[in-house]
Amino acid sequence: MGTRDAIKIVVIDYRSGNLRSVARALEANGVSPCVTSDPDEIGCADAVILPGVGSGPAAMEALRQRGLVEPLRQYVASGKPFLGVCLGLQLLLDHTEEGDAPCLGIIPGTVRKLPPIFKVPHMGWNNVEFTKDHPVLMGIPQGSYFYFVHSYYADPDDQGSVAGVTSYSIPFCSVYARGNLVATQFHPEKSGAVGLRIYRNFVALAGRHR
Repeated sequence: MGTRDAIKIVVIDYRSGNLRSVARALEANGVSPCVTSDPDEIGCADAVILPGVGSGPAAMEALRQRGLVEPLRQYVASGKPFLGVCLGLQLLLDHTEEGDAPCLGIIPGTVRKLPPIFKVPHMGWNNVEFTKDHPVLMGIPQGSYFYFVHSYYADPDDQGSVAGVTSYSIPFCSVYARGNLVATQFHPEKSGAVGLRIYRNFVALAGRHR
């Protein structure tokens, strides 16, 4: 059995994610993920992915109903590899302006609504300017284009952990990276070869950590 086959990557199912696309991206990189809403699966994972689309307050309620809030906080605190995708980035912050609601409180900061200078939601391809190196970004060219669908953006207090910036009405954090925690505002699984490279790098990070 190869190293990748032995890695347990959990994709959190809370009825707010692009689960099949994320699973296919992992399968393309040699991993059969565990797609689950079982909190007990999180603790024994080698890596966890929190995808997400839709409403922040509704997603937080779905996480609470499934008993996933504390297991997610504990998992990230353990230092194991974690990847948040789109809403899965926003949920990591303290609070969202959407519905004036609390989030997971893992990353200090606020989720803010994009100003209506351009059409909201921000939907389609846009480029990312990387501001720091991280293993999950290895081999991805500066200015690469990724696929976005969102009306809100993460505004973390720790700007030193912002690893990628995208401009749409304003510059905003499109990649956050702090240790083994990485999160993207865009959807890597919908972003072609460069997006698959992010998943490949994340799988490699999980393998090294394991």
